[in-house]
Amino acid sequence: MQFEVWAPQADRVSLECDGVTRALERDPQRAGWWTGEAEARDGSRYGFAVDDGPVRPDPRSRRQPDGPDGLSAVVDHGRYEWRTEWAGRPLPGAVLYELHVGTYTPEGTLDAAADRLGHLAELGVTHVELMPLCPFPGRHGWGYEGVSLWAVHEPYGGPEALKRFVDRAHELGLGVVLDVVHNHLGPSGNYLPVFGPYFTDRHQTPWGSAVNLDAPGSDEVRAYLVGSALAWLRDYRIDGLRLDAVHALVDTRACHFLEELSAAVDALAAETGRPLFLIAESDLNDPRLITPREEHGLGLHAQWNDDFHHALHTALTGESQGYYADFARAPFAALAKTLTGGYFHDGSYSSFRGRSHGRPLDRGRVGGHRLLGYSQTHDQVGNRAQGDRLSASLSPGLLACAAALTLTAPFTPMLFMGEEWAAGTPWQFFTDHTDPVLADAVRRGRRREFAAHGWAEDEVPDPQDPATRERSCLDWSEPEREPHARVLAWYRRLIALRHTQPDLTDPDLADLKVAYDEEARWLAFRRGDVRVAVNLSKEPAAIPLGTRPARVLAAWDEVSGPGEDGMLRLPGESCVVLEQD
Repeated sequence: MQFEVWAPQADRVSLECDGVTRALERDPQRAGWWTGEAEARDGSRYGFAVDDGPVRPDPRSRRQPDGPDGLSAVVDHGRYEWRTEWAGRPLPGAVLYELHVGTYTPEGTLDAAADRLGHLAELGVTHVELMPLCPFPGRHGWGYEGVSLWAVHEPYGGPEALKRFVDRAHELGLGVVLDVVHNHLGPSGNYLPVFGPYFTDRHQTPWGSAVNLDAPGSDEVRAYLVGSALAWLRDYRIDGLRLDAVHALVDTRACHFLEELSAAVDALAAETGRPLFLIAESDLNDPRLITPREEHGLGLHAQWNDDFHHALHTALTGESQGYYADFARAPFAALAKTLTGGYFHDGSYSSFRGRSHGRPLDRGRVGGHRLLGYSQTHDQVGNRAQGDRLSASLSPGLLACAAALTLTAPFTPMLFMGEEWAAGTPWQFFTDHTDPVLADAVRRGRRREFAAHGWAEDEVPDPQDPATRERSCLDWSEPEREPHARVLAWYRRLIALRHTQPDLTDPDLADLKVAYDEEARWLAFRRGDVRVAVNLSKEPAAIPLGTRPARVLAAWDEVSGPGEDGMLRLPGESCVVLEQD
């Protein structure tokens, strides 16, 4: 078997495979690469030593059976026999569901999660978005401190378990999206600097030195990241990738890394005949991210839209701290602006940032399906001091309103696991660092962060306490009980409407017409023949819809169409979806 590793600054590189050590030779065709052959099979343990240093895992390791610090293992992807012939599911018309493997079930494994995929098929979502799966120290964590960007966290089940999960999802007609982190690696178990200039001090990020996308040696670093992305899509038949915090990918080269990545993914899609897509998490409000490359954009297929979340969150909760401040001044106006324009900050002043931010979307060129809309995500729940969901403070009626706005808006909707039944479990920040110094630093840092906002130390869960993760696991007995069962039925109804009403998947932002009353706390909008109205006040609302006959498609409380005066009478904390010619 051929082994290879990029180590451009090394004088010597050796391979240890199944207890046998041999020197590698410089590759005469590729500068900085070392190669050699050794007997190996699926499961063979191996690693590389640079300049007589200790043996370290392969930067392109496909498996880390003993965690990030152990030897790598050979993976023969051809051994797995796929059960499903899968043509893929495109992003337009999709409904995504964000899922964390470690807390979706008490077992916290891919196989246990696969056993629960029938629930999602019945719910009506089209794609499961898995939070990061790359290996990290310990057993439990969010996954954003992973290393070995080609491997699957062993406590989740490793590579074979991911293939079984994807196979099962595809059998049920569900696509699979994977959250990948290219902007940094975890602080523990990261041996890339031993091998080459994977990081650069030219730029700094919240996690330290930036990934090297534009300094000397960056060609191979970019190829490393692109190769990892394509491996998930090719070897595991993943349907799309969510790219974490792309605003932290600092790249001054003429061809941005994201453009290079999107071109490579589109080429693989053409080769395989499956629709493949990239979704960015971005803080930039820059439409160039989701503008096609032929129109001088970066060519990503969609991005998370936090502005819609912030507007919706402030309208529902009245919160005004931090980045919510600008939205909270007039939350219904902010919500209306995001529904029709995508971004709230489109060049406007952001008091949180102390400067103007963003630029407008060209609604004639960028469809609403390129923006993901959501009322909750792992970030927006887990980064709260106690990991409290909306269900911890809002009535079922207000939760129904949030669902109606999310699932009938012109964006690609995304749900966070458990949201569909108003889960009573929190989703808290938890870690399992094996380094006691790092574990204590994370614990103290978390408490210090929230102490600045008035939280007492004992009110902030200890990330290292196993009970923090256990509290965050979904309770699968809840969907059978009220009020959870009613909320779940409401989500199913709204998702079914989205699949059967063409107006609800029309990507034309400019076609949406919205009206609202900031003081009375109601908002209504029109999408073709569909009308959506929500009343966030405790008091009944009279909403002008006109005298044309209307048919109720879905209603949280008993309601009929508009009366002879053209007014829709909507009970407090309630919502309705109508069809009106």
